[in-house]
Amino acid sequence: MSTILQKKELDNLASYAIKSKDSVGRRHAEKLDDERLCFQRDKDRIIHSKAFRRLDEKTQVFVAGSGDHYRTRLTHTLEVAQVARDIARRLRLNEDLCEAIALAHDLGHPPFGHAGEEALNDMMEDFDLRFEHNEQSRRVVEFLEKAYPRFPGINLTIEVLDGLMKHQTAWDQAGKIFEISAHLEAQAVNVADEIAYTNHDMDDGIRSGLISLKQLRKFKLWQLGEDEVREKYGKKLPEDILVARVISSIIALMIDDFCKQTEKNIKKFKIKSPGDVRKHRGTLGKFSENMEIMIKELRQFLFENFYLNPKIEAFTLRGKWMIKKLFEYYYKHQGKFPKSEKMSRKERLIAIKDYIAGMTDRFLIQEFKKI
Repeated sequence: MSTILQKKELDNLASYAIKSKDSVGRRHAEKLDDERLCFQRDKDRIIHSKAFRRLDEKTQVFVAGSGDHYRTRLTHTLEVAQVARDIARRLRLNEDLCEAIALAHDLGHPPFGHAGEEALNDMMEDFDLRFEHNEQSRRVVEFLEKAYPRFPGINLTIEVLDGLMKHQTAWDQAGKIFEISAHLEAQAVNVADEIAYTNHDMDDGIRSGLISLKQLRKFKLWQLGEDEVREKYGKKLPEDILVARVISSIIALMIDDFCKQTEKNIKKFKIKSPGDVRKHRGTLGKFSENMEIMIKELRQFLFENFYLNPKIEAFTLRGKWMIKKLFEYYYKHQGKFPKSEKMSRKERLIAIKDYIAGMTDRFLIQEFKKI
């Protein structure tokens, strides 16, 4: 079966896509699976991990549990995976590799979203250490998950680990330069993340009443999406249906633009192999300049009017404060920290960081109430 699947990859994937048969492999050697290729196994391992299940109760923008229809970190992850698969099919990239990276890209995110990440980093910086959720995602799958008798973690392929380490969006590691470029599958996931959160945050923003349809209609990208919807369905649509269709249209516009521009870049720089991708200085997977401008102005609006809205900040800042207090408590009261074995100061700080980063919003609140 695996031979048949490998042949399908060779027949269907572009020359610059990562092939399963060319994988560097895993840190800990394992027997090959007769029924699944390596990246398919990775995807399954991620979905069955405890860290993946906990994403259901972690903040995306709204604190988990604050509304039945708002995105959580888990539903965001699933939307990123869906967009990444669409892009992979269009560009003939390895869809399984894209999906695996997308499913794991936020496993290291702490409770209370980016405010939680800032809180943990503030606490670690007091001891000349740091917290960054992409690094933590990799730590989760390499060390913190316990699922096998011979090694820690879930032993993902090096290609998936590389994609997690080089995950970059406007929120993540902006401006960070790596010695070797990310493979195109990782670049596709980076953009899938941006497409997903830009669109679902508009949807959640309207649903919450914190931003309005009138405000969004000022932006060119929204106008293009709404024009497509009006042309297809006419002018008389209920607002909730209109918003759903426009969001869908904008996602399609962004995917189409990214794929076309990326194909142009591949042709321009004569990219023929994964090695060519790695050697290329800079990013091949990009939006067009015009789309970048439209996304940037929309993202700036969301940042100022949605993410920094006082109602959102009231929840996230309280979460940030609770994380810091809980961290201080565990550090000062060693006997109260669940892991009581003897550790050096650095080991104890890392253990506290790992423990809090793995918490859901609800569990962190429960632990905070205990102190």
